[in-house]
Amino acid sequence: MSVMYIRGGRPLEGELAVHGAKNSVLPILAACLLAKGPVTLNNCPRLTDVAAALGILRRLGCRVEQEGHTIVVDPTGASGCSISEEQMRSMRSSIIFLGPLLARAGEAHLSYPGGCELGPRPIDLHLSALRAMGCEVREEQGIHCLGRPKGGEVQLSIPSVGATENAMLCAVGASGPTTITNAAREPEIGDLQSFLNSLGAGVRGAGSSTITVEGGRCLSGGEYTVMGDRIVAATLLSAAASAGGTVRLRGVDWRHLATVLSVFHQAGCRVESKLEYVELFRDGAVPLRGAPTVRTAPYPGFPTDAQAPVMAALAASQGCTLFVETIFDSRYRHVPELIRMGADITTEGRVALVRGVERLHGARVEAADLRGGGALAAAALGAEGTTVLSGLNHVDRGYEGLEEMLRLLGADVERREA
Repeated sequence: MSVMYIRGGRPLEGELAVHGAKNSVLPILAACLLAKGPVTLNNCPRLTDVAAALGILRRLGCRVEQEGHTIVVDPTGASGCSISEEQMRSMRSSIIFLGPLLARAGEAHLSYPGGCELGPRPIDLHLSALRAMGCEVREEQGIHCLGRPKGGEVQLSIPSVGATENAMLCAVGASGPTTITNAAREPEIGDLQSFLNSLGAGVRGAGSSTITVEGGRCLSGGEYTVMGDRIVAATLLSAAASAGGTVRLRGVDWRHLATVLSVFHQAGCRVESKLEYVELFRDGAVPLRGAPTVRTAPYPGFPTDAQAPVMAALAASQGCTLFVETIFDSRYRHVPELIRMGADITTEGRVALVRGVERLHGARVEAADLRGGGALAAAALGAEGTTVLSGLNHVDRGYEGLEEMLRLLGADVERREA
């Protein structure tokens, strides 16, 4: 087991290219099952979740090669239609393989997925979408789906990102057209649409609440570059707001971070947004201000994945900030660890009140989930003294070499075996 030693009190300075988006590359890897030839993907982050997805593809019979940040998937020999319980439990988003498996093989057998424990994340939306496209779905010691999709009208009760993606992937292989209403609008949905269309699919409407999929088209192989990770960018900006200094990030669209940038602007940071980069400056001698209520919401609202890092930055500030988490239960598991560092935070249900303190102090803390780990690292950079962060298995699911990224920005960070 490894831990991260983070010595706070040093402002961050520098420029980084943000690596590829975890929440984009995972559905795109699943989508490779729909292609009739090899697919080359660029800007793929080296994450444990990505490794788990590649393991699933190999089990299904795909040839997979990875060199640096490029992955080549050849699905032409894929013949499997089941995924082991161990592999399903290795990441929560493994359910994304359900739709493309049905479209390719006409059947799929999966256990229930794993990943970060963020409270209930029902998969009923996914299964209802598949039923709406004419597939038979049974839940008996796992998930068992039969029948090739025919297409149809998919009405999502909430704009779930995963259910939208699964419906899109299943619909691409359907014999007829599909309309998905109340679809999620996240940028990663748009990236998936762009990838599918680059292989020959007919998907329209990503970024709106209605997505149409023609179905029945043959997808070729091809090459595609995955978008940058807006949540990694939000975490690095939170680190800069916590520690002070100037950080410029390339490879992300600032419009995908608009709500996060607005909070930091209101907290007293200077934000510069350009097509080529986004930059945040905070004078370390001037404390952050409490921000207006931060309420998570589906895109284009404030992203739930950025809630923990932004809270960590605002824990040391003048004034109060109220956070309201509307997406997931159990999304405040980082709060007890921030309190160990001297934060003054109270929670009740989905609401957290942050009363800013003058400064946090180093402590031994443990990440309980992916974004909480990024939040604790951000908090540690602005704290006085040394913080020892464990639970890095969670961090490695979504941040490629977080300690190296922070070092490149001037942080005093070291990863050691405990």
